[in-house]
Order: sequence, then structure tokens, then C-alpha cells
Amino acid sequence: MAAENRELADFLRRARSRVDPSRAGLPADDRIRRVPGLRREEVALLAGVSTDYYTRLEQGRRITPSAGVLDAIARALGLDAAGREHLGHLIGPATGTRRRVPSVQRVRPGLHQFLDALEGTPALILGRRTDVLATNRMARALISDFDALRPRERNYARWMFLTDQARDLFVDWEVQARAAVESLRLDVGHDPGDRVAEELVAELSERSPEFRRWWEEHGVYQRTFGSKHLRHPVVGELTVDYETLTMPGDPDQTLFVYTTEAGTASHQAMRLLTSWVLSGGRVQEDALGREGRP
Repeated sequence: MAAENRELADFLRRARSRVDPSRAGLPADDRIRRVPGLRREEVALLAGVSTDYYTRLEQGRRITPSAGVLDAIARALGLDAAGREHLGHLIGPATGTRRRVPSVQRVRPGLHQFLDALEGTPALILGRRTDVLATNRMARALISDFDALRPRERNYARWMFLTDQARDLFVDWEVQARAAVESLRLDVGHDPGDRVAEELVAELSERSPEFRRWWEEHGVYQRTFGSKHLRHPVVGELTVDYETLTMPGDPDQTLFVYTTEAGTASHQAMRLLTSWVLSGGRVQEDALGREGRP
């Protein structure tokens, strides 16, 4: 069985185990359940396919369901949009071909200028495998100076799991770290032949028990917006909200922009951090006070 078929089999089994049978809309069944989640025949019933067909699919056999069948299976398993997308990537196109992408990504000059123009607003661009492709100075001050790292180490997932800085920075480290795993899992599904991604996953699995455990759960997650709770070494605790935008002309690059809610302590902390950055590392609390605290 090819590696990607094992991935498919594992993903389907784990997704099936997470479905609550009492909420799946199944007819009454008095049989004792010895394992959590749905049985194979129940998934098949809900998806409108034969049990044999679904069983072969879950075994990783080389079959190519139609988009309609995949949609039905995704609904039966309660998959969200990211899960449905990941399922499609694991199945692969009917021709058996997969996209081949260069291992090195570069951000065009105009986007670097755009990041620099966002003065006072942290922003960065992530590429495939959660590689950090570009940051502005506010992002470097808020999160980490990825530009100071060796190119191989400029990776968000690697930084999250292998540095003390990330664990110290995020009050909700487990939430953010798990999201990083699930985002990486979704991205790797786009191109299972990516050797650099395979090496990254192998390294993190070997060096981080948390990463290994969460990776084996085969969860996927598409980060589009959310919040992060930080304990910043300069300005203390604050909550930042983030929004993401896929870059026009390069769907493999995603812009992350971090903001704070006006009138909150977090907004005040961000203003203080901006002052610290613009002054070259000197916290100008008096000047901030004269401007009027929110």
C-alpha cells in the first residue's frame, strides 16, 4: 500500500471514530458498541455507498470516488471544509498525478514593501510547510525575529515546538501548537511528495512528543482568523486577533495581520510595543500617556 493510501486509511478511521453515533441520524440499533464513533457500515449507509466500497476506501485501496461521493462521505463523517479538502488531496486526482512545486518560495518585492508600510501593525507571510517567508518589524517584535534565524529554521511549526521562546510567549501554547500541527497536516496533504515537508515532519516527530502525538491524530485545520494570547517580555500580557489573506497570484502564500481591539488593555499594550519599536527599543511610556491612554 502506497504511503498516501496509508494516510487516507488512517484519516478515515480517525474521522469515523470521532463521530457521535447519537447525533448522526442513524436508525435505532441495540448492538453494543465496543469502539467509539461510527461503524464502517454506518458511514456507508449515511454516505449512500455500499459497505464493501467504503471498506475498500478505508483500507487505502486504489479507487477514485467521484466528487459527489467524496462530499457524501465528508458529510457522513462530519468533516468541515478543511477536512473535505484534505480528503480530496489524500484521494488524489484521477490521473494519479500530483503537482510538483519548487522547494524554495520567494515573496515578490511589492509584498515586502506592503509589509513595511503596515507601520504599527504586525504582519507576516507564511508559505508552504508553514515556512516564514517575510515579516515586518512589528511582527518581529511581537512574535519572533525569524529574519535573524538560519533559513532552515525560519519555519513557524519548528519554532513553535522546538524553542522555549514560543512556549514562553503563548499563554495558550497548546492551543496554538495544535493548530500549527493541523495546519501543517492540511498543507502537506496538498503535495505528499514534498521531500522537504517529509523531513520537517520526521524531525518534529522525533524531537517533540507533543507534535508526534497530535500529528498521529490526523486532524486538519485551516487558519483563517482567530486570537492568540501572549505574555510578551516587553509589554506583558495581551490578546491579538489575526486575519489571513491568500496572496493574489500565489495561493501558497498567506498574509497574517495581527490587530487588537480598540479601548482594551491589549490595544494599549500594542501601542506601547509600537513605541518601543519606533524608538529603537526604548519604551516611551510618558509619551504614550500624553497621547491619552485608551
